[in-house]
This record gives sequence, C-alpha cells and structure tokens, in this order.
Amino acid sequence: MTDPFYKLNLLHLGHIRVGNEWRFDSVISPFSRLYLVMNGSAWVYHHQKKYELKPGYLYLIPSFSLSRYQCDTVMEQYYLSFLEEPGSSIFEQASFCYETPALANDEQLFSRLLTLHPNRSLPNIDPKAYDNRADLLSFNQPVVLQPDSRGTETQGILLQLLSRFIRPADEMGNPLPPGAKQFNQVLAYIHTHLHEKLSVEQLATLQRLNVDYFSRQFQAVLGSRPIDYIINKRMEQAQLLLATSSFSLQEIAEQVGIADIYYFSRLFKRRFGMPPGRYRKLIWNV
Repeated sequence: MTDPFYKLNLLHLGHIRVGNEWRFDSVISPFSRLYLVMNGSAWVYHHQKKYELKPGYLYLIPSFSLSRYQCDTVMEQYYLSFLEEPGSSIFEQASFCYETPALANDEQLFSRLLTLHPNRSLPNIDPKAYDNRADLLSFNQPVVLQPDSRGTETQGILLQLLSRFIRPADEMGNPLPPGAKQFNQVLAYIHTHLHEKLSVEQLATLQRLNVDYFSRQFQAVLGSRPIDYIINKRMEQAQLLLATSSFSLQEIAEQVGIADIYYFSRLFKRRFGMPPGRYRKLIWNV
C-alpha cells in the first residue's frame, strides 16, 4: 500500500510545443510541476538557481516555489502538475534535486498517463489564468486516486516519475532524522485532524508514552516540539487554502483548527512574514 505521506493527486497533464509566448515572471503555484523536455530549449529559475531546459531531461518545481521561466525560441515538452494530500509533504520526507536525465521509458509513462486521463491539458498556458484562481480546485478538480486499477496505475506512474529526483541523504548533505518512522502513526494523525483540537496528551497516548518522554523524543527526532509541529502544519494548510479557495479568513482559520481569527493571523504572519489577507492579495495578483 502506498505510504499516505506520498499520495499524489493529478491536476494538469499535457504535451505541448511553446514559443516565446512562454515567458512568465513571479510564478507561485499551489501545486508541483514536472516537465519532460523533448525538443528545443528554454529555462526556469527557482530555488536561487537557473536551470537550462534540455531535451532528454526531467525537471521538477515543487509547490509554492517562486519561479520564473522563459522560452526564446521553441520547446516541446510533456508536463504534469500534482497536489499532495493535506498535511505532510513528500518534500519534507526525502532530499530532492530539480533536474535529472530522463530514462528510456519516461516518455512512455507520460503517454500512458495521457491515455488514462485525456482531458487534463491546460486551456491557457498563462499561470494567471489558472494558478491561483479562487476556484482552482473546483475549476479543474484533481484526479483523486481511488483504489482501483486506473487510480493505482496513475499513482504508480506519478511516484515513479517523481522518484527520479530523490537523492540519497548522504549525497544531498541533508539526512533524514534517524528514527523518524517511529512517529509515522502520530504524524498521520496530526495531518488528518488539523481541523480538530489536538493536544500533546492525545499524541503521547497514541505512542503509549508519558507526555514528558514523548515530547522529548519527538523534539529529538523531528527537531521541533509537538505543538510547534502542529502549528506549522496548520499554517501550511492555511497557505494552500488561501491560494486555492475563496473561503473567508475566518472559515480558513476554523478549517485548520484555530477559531480565533486574531490568533490565526498572528501565527500566519510569524510563519510567513505577512498577514494572511496580504498573502492572499499578493498571490492572487501574481
């Protein structure tokens, strides 16, 4: 069975040839993008690095990455975008690069996805037309992968393509915390109950540990106190809702388990450097 942290939901998918109209600045998408370049050339800039897009290579841009991209001549590519399940991100669970040589069957994998999902292409390549629409998720509903043959195959292909970018911890110089798997049950519970009241006592009970020992172990392994981890996950979920829904700030605060809108705003500003209302205006006006 697929690890719940690694569940991906397909959003956009297509094969396209672009020219110098493919030129956009300050793109911040609430979903991750993956490209397979077939012919031509272009470039993207994100995570403080410029990537020259070359035929025969795969490229990854994680969600909420400030990016810029440009094509000066022509480029042919397959593309897809995906959303993760709310809560934990695969980008927190492993070390990633953002450019890697494609394997011989990667074009076949994209072709198979297009056969499985023939109507997922973008009607307009301009990110302003689709990236941060208030109705993004209803406008182009993600393919929520069900436990049937089509969903299982789609999930397998998405994970197979994404696996090309995962690098060993020692290679990337960013090893995963030792012993993190012992908290999988607790983390899964947090990620699926963000809208509810959560206490350290509840989490300690799941681990069959007393509260003090559980808190010390959690911080030693994951690098933050349980309550801080919960707050960070709530703020990340709020960030996604601000970018992809038209819910009011009060509604979003309640959906991430913080009924007090003023407390919610303070936490969001502390996490992202600006209040939630300003963040929404900024991202919707990209």
